[in-house]
Amino acid sequence: LSLTGYIQACRGLMISAVCLGFFGAVFGLVGMKCTKVGGSDQTKAKIACLAGLLFILSGLCSMTSCSLYANRITSEFFDPSFVAQKYELGAALFIGWAGASLCIIGGIIFCFSIAENSNSARRGYAYNGATSVMSSRTKVHNSVPDKTPPKHFDKNAYV
Repeated sequence: LSLTGYIQACRGLMISAVCLGFFGAVFGLVGMKCTKVGGSDQTKAKIACLAGLLFILSGLCSMTSCSLYANRITSEFFDPSFVAQKYELGAALFIGWAGASLCIIGGIIFCFSIAENSNSARRGYAYNGATSVMSSRTKVHNSVPDKTPPKHFDKNAYV
C-alpha cells in the first residue's frame, strides 16, 4: 500500500476491468443463440446486450487505466525538474490500449444483437423442391431426340 496514488488508481481500474470482463463473458455465453440457457430469443438478445454493455465498461476502465499511467509517465519523462528514475512507454501499455479497443468494439457488436431481433421476426425462404435433371439413362430411353449440344465436362472444361 506504499505505492503512489495514481498507480493504485490504475490497479483498481484494471481489477474492475477484469471483473467486468469476466461477468461480460458469462452473460455473453448465456446470451448466445447457440446455448440452451436463457430462454427465448428476445431474452437472449437482452442478455447479450447486457454483456455488450459490460464489455464496453470493461474496455473503458482498461483504457482509462492505461491512459492515466501513460500520461503520468510522459509528464515525468519530459519534466526537466524530475530527478528520479524516468520510465518510457512499454509494450504492455500498447497491448492494454489494443485490448481495451477490442473490448469496446466487441461490446458494441454485442449491443447490436438486440437491434437485430427487435425489428421483425425472421422470414423463412420457400423451398420449391429440386428441379428435374435429365440423366444420361433417361436420355437414352427418351423417344424425342434432344437438339441441345451435350454438356460433357472433362478436365479441360474448367481451364
